[in-house]
Amino acid sequence: MTTRGVLYVHSAPRALCPHVEWAVAGVLGTRVNLDWIRQPAAPGTWRSEFSWQGEAGTASKLASALRGWHLLRFEVTAEPCPTAEGERYSCTPDLGIFHAVTGIHGDILIPEDRLRAALQRSQRGETDLEAELSRLLGKPWDDELEPFRYAGEGAPVRWLHQVV
Repeated sequence: MTTRGVLYVHSAPRALCPHVEWAVAGVLGTRVNLDWIRQPAAPGTWRSEFSWQGEAGTASKLASALRGWHLLRFEVTAEPCPTAEGERYSCTPDLGIFHAVTGIHGDILIPEDRLRAALQRSQRGETDLEAELSRLLGKPWDDELEPFRYAGEGAPVRWLHQVV
Protein backbone atom coordinates (compact mmCIF):
# COMPACT_ATOMS: atom_id res chain seq x y z
CA MET A 1 0.00 0.00 0.00
CA THR A 2 1.39 3.41 -0.90
CA THR A 3 1.18 6.67 0.95
CA ARG A 4 2.24 10.24 0.27
CA GLY A 5 4.22 12.62 2.35
CA VAL A 6 6.47 15.64 2.41
CA LEU A 7 10.09 16.07 3.41
CA TYR A 8 10.80 19.53 4.78
CA VAL A 9 14.51 20.30 5.04
CA HIS A 10 14.36 23.42 7.20
CA SER A 11 18.07 24.17 7.23
CA ALA A 12 21.17 22.54 5.82
CA PRO A 13 24.65 23.90 5.15
CA ARG A 14 25.30 24.13 1.40
CA ALA A 15 27.89 21.33 1.50
CA LEU A 16 25.30 18.97 2.98
CA CYS A 17 22.62 19.58 0.32
CA PRO A 18 23.86 17.01 -2.24
CA HIS A 19 24.22 14.43 0.54
CA VAL A 20 20.60 14.99 1.53
CA GLU A 21 19.55 14.43 -2.09
CA TRP A 22 21.61 11.21 -2.30
CA ALA A 23 20.13 9.92 0.97
CA VAL A 24 16.56 10.63 -0.18
CA ALA A 25 17.27 9.04 -3.56
CA GLY A 26 18.64 5.96 -1.83
CA VAL A 27 15.45 5.53 0.18
CA LEU A 28 13.08 6.23 -2.73
CA GLY A 29 15.10 4.29 -5.30
CA THR A 30 15.01 7.10 -7.84
CA ARG A 31 17.04 10.17 -8.74
CA VAL A 32 16.11 13.21 -6.63
CA ASN A 33 16.80 16.88 -7.34
CA LEU A 34 15.61 19.18 -4.59
CA ASP A 35 14.93 22.86 -5.22
CA TRP A 36 17.06 24.66 -2.65
CA ILE A 37 16.42 28.23 -1.50
CA ARG A 38 18.21 30.29 1.11
CA GLN A 39 16.98 29.92 4.69
CA PRO A 40 16.61 33.44 6.13
CA ALA A 41 16.23 32.11 9.69
CA ALA A 42 19.83 30.80 9.62
CA PRO A 43 22.04 32.72 7.19
CA GLY A 44 24.37 30.44 5.29
CA THR A 45 21.91 27.55 5.24
CA TRP A 46 19.43 26.32 2.66
CA ARG A 47 15.93 24.86 2.77
CA SER A 48 13.85 22.64 0.52
CA GLU A 49 10.53 20.82 0.39
CA PHE A 50 9.93 17.58 -1.45
CA SER A 51 6.67 15.68 -1.95
CA TRP A 52 7.16 11.94 -2.12
CA GLN A 53 5.10 8.81 -2.65
CA GLY A 54 6.10 5.38 -1.41
CA GLU A 55 5.24 2.36 0.64
CA ALA A 56 3.98 2.75 4.18
CA GLY A 57 7.08 3.12 6.34
CA THR A 58 8.92 5.35 3.86
CA ALA A 59 8.77 8.32 6.27
CA SER A 60 10.68 6.35 8.91
CA LYS A 61 13.29 5.31 6.34
CA LEU A 62 13.75 8.94 5.25
CA ALA A 63 14.07 10.12 8.85
CA SER A 64 16.59 7.37 9.61
CA ALA A 65 18.65 8.23 6.53
CA LEU A 66 18.87 11.90 7.55
CA ARG A 67 19.06 11.78 11.34
CA GLY A 68 22.82 11.36 11.67
CA TRP A 69 23.79 14.81 10.35
CA HIS A 70 24.18 17.19 13.24
CA LEU A 71 23.73 20.43 11.26
CA LEU A 72 20.46 19.39 9.62
CA ARG A 73 16.95 20.43 10.67
CA PHE A 74 14.12 18.55 9.00
CA GLU A 75 10.63 17.12 9.23
CA VAL A 76 9.10 14.19 7.38
CA THR A 77 5.37 13.61 7.24
CA ALA A 78 3.35 10.72 5.85
CA GLU A 79 -0.39 10.63 5.28
CA PRO A 80 -2.43 7.78 6.72
CA CYS A 81 -3.31 4.99 4.31
CA PRO A 82 -5.59 1.94 4.62
CA THR A 83 -2.83 -0.14 6.22
CA ALA A 84 -1.01 2.45 8.36
CA GLU A 85 -1.55 5.56 10.45
CA GLY A 86 0.13 8.78 9.42
CA GLU A 87 3.52 9.77 10.81
CA ARG A 88 5.51 12.84 11.62
CA TYR A 89 9.24 13.01 12.32
CA SER A 90 10.97 16.19 13.44
CA CYS A 91 14.70 16.53 13.96
CA THR A 92 16.91 19.33 15.28
CA PRO A 93 20.61 19.38 16.15
CA ASP A 94 19.88 20.12 19.83
CA LEU A 95 16.87 17.88 20.46
CA GLY A 96 17.48 14.95 18.15
CA ILE A 97 14.52 13.16 16.59
CA PHE A 98 10.84 13.20 17.53
CA HIS A 99 8.31 10.72 16.18
CA ALA A 100 4.53 10.89 16.38
CA VAL A 101 1.74 8.82 14.93
CA THR A 102 -0.94 10.99 13.32
CA GLY A 103 -4.58 10.32 12.62
CA ILE A 104 -6.63 11.13 9.54
CA HIS A 105 -7.08 14.75 10.65
CA GLY A 106 -3.39 15.29 11.41
CA ASP A 107 -3.77 15.05 15.18
CA ILE A 108 -0.98 13.41 17.14
CA LEU A 109 -2.08 10.07 18.59
CA ILE A 110 -0.26 9.28 21.82
CA PRO A 111 -0.18 5.57 22.75
CA GLU A 112 -1.81 4.67 26.04
CA ASP A 113 1.37 3.22 27.55
CA ARG A 114 3.29 6.45 26.92
CA LEU A 115 0.55 8.48 28.64
CA ARG A 116 0.55 6.09 31.62
CA ALA A 117 4.35 6.29 31.90
CA ALA A 118 4.23 10.11 31.83
CA LEU A 119 1.58 10.12 34.53
CA GLN A 120 3.58 7.71 36.71
CA ARG A 121 6.79 9.79 36.37
CA SER A 122 4.84 12.86 37.36
CA GLN A 123 3.20 11.13 40.35
CA ARG A 124 6.62 10.00 41.59
CA GLY A 125 7.82 13.61 41.41
CA GLU A 126 10.42 12.83 38.72
CA THR A 127 8.95 15.34 36.31
CA ASP A 128 6.13 17.79 35.75
CA LEU A 129 3.07 16.37 33.96
CA GLU A 130 2.74 19.44 31.76
CA ALA A 131 6.35 19.10 30.60
CA GLU A 132 5.85 15.39 29.94
CA LEU A 133 2.74 16.02 27.84
CA SER A 134 4.51 18.82 26.02
CA ARG A 135 7.29 16.42 25.00
CA LEU A 136 4.78 13.74 23.94
CA LEU A 137 3.16 16.32 21.66
CA GLY A 138 6.51 17.45 20.23
CA LYS A 139 6.26 21.02 21.51
CA PRO A 140 10.01 21.49 22.10
CA TRP A 141 10.63 20.49 18.45
CA ASP A 142 7.82 22.74 17.22
CA ASP A 143 9.20 25.65 19.23
CA GLU A 144 12.69 25.19 17.78
CA LEU A 145 11.53 24.60 14.19
CA GLU A 146 8.85 27.29 13.97
CA PRO A 147 11.21 30.11 12.86
CA PHE A 148 12.58 27.80 10.15
CA ARG A 149 9.15 26.86 8.81
CA TYR A 150 8.73 30.30 7.30
CA ALA A 151 10.95 30.35 4.25
CA GLY A 152 10.21 33.91 3.21
CA GLU A 153 9.78 34.99 -0.38
CA GLY A 154 10.14 32.33 -3.01
CA ALA A 155 8.92 29.47 -0.82
CA PRO A 156 7.02 26.85 -2.77
CA VAL A 157 3.35 26.40 -1.99
CA ARG A 158 2.24 22.90 -0.99
CA TRP A 159 -1.38 21.96 -1.45
CA LEU A 160 -3.07 19.43 0.81
CA HIS A 161 -3.50 16.03 -0.80
CA GLN A 162 -6.67 15.32 1.08
CA VAL A 163 -9.39 17.60 2.42
CA VAL A 164 -11.46 16.32 5.34
